[in-house]
Amino acid sequence: MSQDKIKGLLDKLHSDVAQELLDRINSGEATAADIGIAVKFLKDNSITVDIEDSEPVLNLAKSLPFTEAKEA
Repeated sequence: MSQDKIKGLLDKLHSDVAQELLDRINSGEATAADIGIAVKFLKDNSITVDIEDSEPVLNLAKSLPFTEAKEA
């Protein structure tokens, strides 16, 4: 099998995995394991987001029970 064919197959596999994870999440049928896999998939592919550029991430951060650090 040629290198181009292998690259094409791997690109398709990558795309199909991403689409399957997205479909599960968007349908509301994603399990906690599915979401964990999606997070790992993003991390493994160096996908990050700046909190100020993402309203959903900002809202999530605001809802978490963090306490303010006390100044010494």
